[in-house]
Amino acid sequence: MAKIKVHVFLKAGVLDVQGKAVEGALQGLGWSGVSNARVGKLIEFDLDGVEDPQGEAKKMCEQLLANTVIEGYRIEAA
Repeated sequence: MAKIKVHVFLKAGVLDVQGKAVEGALQGLGWSGVSNARVGKLIEFDLDGVEDPQGEAKKMCEQLLANTVIEGYRIEAA
């Protein structure tokens, strides 16, 4: 069984509205040095019964977990 972590994030150049909101809120609370905040998502799951967990996770990202037009992803398999 493999433990899979998929990190999904907006590609560079795509406006991150949530990131801007977080950045503004942190600055408003006194952390004036915060800039270029980006918000992403983490998807964790166990994957059993496959020979190539990393490859299967990549297929999952391409088909469902990430919108590859505007998002990138990084896979960790243990």
